[in-house]
Amino acid sequence: MKLSVLVPVYNEERTLEEVVRRVCAVQLSKEIILVDDGSKDRSREILARLKDQSERVNDPLNQIKVFFQAENQGKGAAIKTAISHVTGDIVIVQDADLEYDPKDYPSLIEPIQDGSADVVYGTRFAGGGAHRVLFFWHSLGNRTLTLLSNMLTNLNLSDMEVGYKVFRAEVLKGIELKSNRFGFEPEITVKLAKKRCRFYEVPISYHGRTYEEGKKITWKDGIAALYYMIRFRFSD
Repeated sequence: MKLSVLVPVYNEERTLEEVVRRVCAVQLSKEIILVDDGSKDRSREILARLKDQSERVNDPLNQIKVFFQAENQGKGAAIKTAISHVTGDIVIVQDADLEYDPKDYPSLIEPIQDGSADVVYGTRFAGGGAHRVLFFWHSLGNRTLTLLSNMLTNLNLSDMEVGYKVFRAEVLKGIELKSNRFGFEPEITVKLAKKRCRFYEVPISYHGRTYEEGKKITWKDGIAALYYMIRFRFSD
């Protein structure tokens, strides 16, 4: 099976090259679809160089595709652009900030490979590898949003907001996504649950960032997530 790795990028010049290196180091056949969402730093320059290097090296395991949004629209918009270019069988979302470790790919895709799952979410709250200890209130907010999501979807996820989400490509392509920003997380969860997809969770490691280190999500995104949960649960 071919893996499609979707990497939304916004102002990640400090981590971008390293995250691509780590993704490429995973010994799986894959395409890496990087979408710059209107970065104001050197991310676009770095992406152009990475694409050029990939074309010259012609690595049989790693095909790098790069696309540029004309302006910043949000994570969801970047993912929607990336989905339109997917040719793989399994799709994984990879943030460009090094909070998530590509070494977890084999365990994340295993339930789909063996035919058990349509969707696999990583979980930062149920075992797994090393975890950086940060922000009590951020963690509490994540758990609260997950609880509310579970109530609306009748799932029992432990980490709805996790960045590592993996899908059978045909399942993901069958979802019409409308959220442009961090609403992607609750929207995709609700819509897949409504389709009665088979969900699995896999413990992962997590290396969170502080806001000084570049973390972008805020309490306002939590309020927006609640809105999107209710909106997409009861309408499209």
